[in-house]
Amino acid sequence: MAAEIHSRPQSRRPVLLSKVEGHQDAVSAALLIPKEDGVITAGEDRTIRVWLKRDSGQYWPSIYHTMASPCSAMAYHHDSRRIFVGQDNGAIMEFHISEDFNKMNFVKTYPAHQNRVSAITFCLASEWLISTGHDKCISWMCTRSGSMLGRHYFTSWASCLQYDHETQHAFVGDYSGQITLLKLEQNTCSVITTLKGHEGSITSLWWDPVQRLLFSGASDHSIIMWDIGGRKGRTLLLQGHHDKVQAICYIQLTRQLVSCSADGGIAVWNMDISREEAPQWLESDSCQKCEQPFFWNIKQMWDTKTIGLRQHHCRKCGQAVCGKCSSKRSSYPIMGFEFQVRVCDSCFESIKDEDRTSLATFHEGKHNISHMSMDISRGLMVTCGSDRIVKIWDMTPVVGCSLATGFSSR
Repeated sequence: MAAEIHSRPQSRRPVLLSKVEGHQDAVSAALLIPKEDGVITAGEDRTIRVWLKRDSGQYWPSIYHTMASPCSAMAYHHDSRRIFVGQDNGAIMEFHISEDFNKMNFVKTYPAHQNRVSAITFCLASEWLISTGHDKCISWMCTRSGSMLGRHYFTSWASCLQYDHETQHAFVGDYSGQITLLKLEQNTCSVITTLKGHEGSITSLWWDPVQRLLFSGASDHSIIMWDIGGRKGRTLLLQGHHDKVQAICYIQLTRQLVSCSADGGIAVWNMDISREEAPQWLESDSCQKCEQPFFWNIKQMWDTKTIGLRQHHCRKCGQAVCGKCSSKRSSYPIMGFEFQVRVCDSCFESIKDEDRTSLATFHEGKHNISHMSMDISRGLMVTCGSDRIVKIWDMTPVVGCSLATGFSSR
């Protein structure tokens, strides 16, 4: 599979199928309706809309519902036609959508949070509604009774959520850049571990229960892959975006990761190869190449009568080096560095031309992307953001045509 993805021509790119416009404010969430030519959107303009594709090829709203507060998050369970909408006021509202997608009936309101809801997931097996919010907590509620089962608080705003339905493990990303792994019980929970590696707030998470991999995107423009199943704490760093990573989706079938950033960048990463883990940065009081002192090393500066230098790090070996010994820049995709980064001179010499071959493709979404969702079975993607436009993409040219089952872009 790796060779097949690797040899794909660079000209292959996502195909924009439709633009859906009509929201009066930022669109906070958009989801493709499985097996239907339809999209559900939720916006800061307090509206929930269900758009169906007409014979003309245009999408028109078949449902237009106004909420009491701006809509901030959404989850949809297609088999039961249940939709859960999180709001800026902390409440989550449940609706049932009719079979023909022309009517939406209110079911109940859940007092889940005291502040803006940031993420929602629904587990049918346990009838749990799990959510995170800007009140710094994760809550899980019973959808049968509407009652609160449990809450757990963090030190920062909880920004995103993933849930393993089988093991009842929840992954919560927060604004401090930390990811907390929790085991949820009926009325309590326990903290399993915390994952630290990002230098900015966590903006998106994706959990793959098959390979037991967790992917996290952050405002530091990077993505980290955490090998949860391997229990070795192995992490892979991916750097190719030039703005905060807003959404990620891992396609287990083709071992590809799709990510979107705030500047409209869409990246497709080949994860079906053996990648190298980025090294830990080493600390030293002097350059580990030329042994010149760094500027805080007063004793060596005095002894050698030299002015201290600024400390840098080689991204390939992790050594602490001065600017003179790390004057070169190089990409190194096998370690996740898709654009040029600082490397020491000896590492630069060791990198061959073929080592610089990109292991990702980069595409332009041409709008601000704050949310993305994929229908992997059809190779479709929907993006939305603060520009109020919803775009529907055919991703099969870049994620493998075998995924397209019965969908026509005509």
